Amino acid sequence: MALLHKAEIRPSKLELLSTWLPTQPWYPGPPAPEVTRVSAGRFDDPAGAVGIEIMLVRAGDGPVLHTPLTYRDAPLDGADDFLVGTTTHSVLGKRWVYDACGDPIFTTVLTNVIKTAGTQAQEEIHSDGQVTIRPPSLLLQGTGTPEAHGTLEIIRIPDTPATPGEATLTAHWSGVDTPLVLARLTP
Repeated sequence: MALLHKAEIRPSKLELLSTWLPTQPWYPGPPAPEVTRVSAGRFDDPAGAVGIEIMLVRAGDGPVLHTPLTYRDAPLDGADDFLVGTTTHSVLGKRWVYDACGDPIFTTVLTNVIKTAGTQAQEEIHSDGQVTIRPPSLLLQGTGTPEAHGTLEIIRIPDTPATPGEATLTAHWSGVDTPLVLARLTP
């Protein structure tokens, strides 16, 4: 269960991404994009220390981009190349935001989701002593291939449905008829 706080975040995740995306070699968009959120979902870190978010965004009128992020309360050693930026969370304080591809917690959790047919975490929003369950806007599904081994490949521009027998994470969101592959384990 992903615990979310009703909070102010400065700069916002989208502001961080609008600066970070144009520096990435796989990014196909304009140099100064207006980044909008398409959909997002969370996974749980079993230790409860790292926030894990699968975020789908669009830069301008370009394709949907898969930008998985992790949120930490301290810098991740050896991951400077994956740092998207820092932000201040009004409840949690300073947060280091990483491209999740460089975070070993994300790699472990995502591999487990693929192998066990896992799905996104239920999101609870805590505000003023109230707890609200947020309906998912992004449906995530692992294939359940426990014997799968290999390298985790992140698909940055999701546009392909899964092939039968593949060890994948697929996503389904508003406007998409068939779930598309976000990640796969390649032999």
